[in-house]
Amino acid sequence: MLLELKGIVAHYGGAEVVKGVSLELEEGKLIGLVGPNGAGKTTILRTISGLKKPSSGQILLQGERIDGALPESIVAKGVSQVPEGRRVFPYMTVYENLRMGGYLQQNKKRFEENLCYVYELFPILKIKNRQMAGTLSGGEQQMLAIGRALMSNPRIVLMDEPTIGLAPYLVEALAEAIVGLRHKGISVILAEQNVKVALDVVTWCYVMELGVIVLQGPPQDLTHDERILTAYLGG
Repeated sequence: MLLELKGIVAHYGGAEVVKGVSLELEEGKLIGLVGPNGAGKTTILRTISGLKKPSSGQILLQGERIDGALPESIVAKGVSQVPEGRRVFPYMTVYENLRMGGYLQQNKKRFEENLCYVYELFPILKIKNRQMAGTLSGGEQQMLAIGRALMSNPRIVLMDEPTIGLAPYLVEALAEAIVGLRHKGISVILAEQNVKVALDVVTWCYVMELGVIVLQGPPQDLTHDERILTAYLGG
């Protein structure tokens, strides 16, 4: 197993926001973590990437515990994150943002290969590579945030609400790009409020509410589940 979470509990202050969550990510898979705002999805991603230390439980990357490791150490092991709200460096160029994503990459050839891949995935970034990131549209900034995460040559990419606030045509384009990562051998955990988008692209889906996983399964099954239809798909 590439990544395993076992009984993860996480607090903010005195509040328990993640309550014993366990999940698995296989090599080359794209799993969804869906649910309403406040369900605990972002906390799970922050815990995996080392930005939040779990109160208890284990996180295993190919059998090696990484819970409690420093974020830069986890990036070096092949886990990168696309944060909610894009969070590009607005006063740096597109190219400079991408270079920041590859700051741990010492192999110049690999850096150039990663850069070419990002430009192939999102051609607009190559066209605007000298433009300040803060002047890009929301969709372009999201592409840049994903591209920046890919510059570290990750095995796993954690995506936090990548489609939020985007026009439908951009949501569709990003969904296609996310699916395309699997062809490069990159595994993805996609945290989304937009359940329809998630179910269209993932290979397995976990549904979270109030810090716990209440439902899981392949997307084709969840699409017809009455609880999902009623709560998320307007059925």
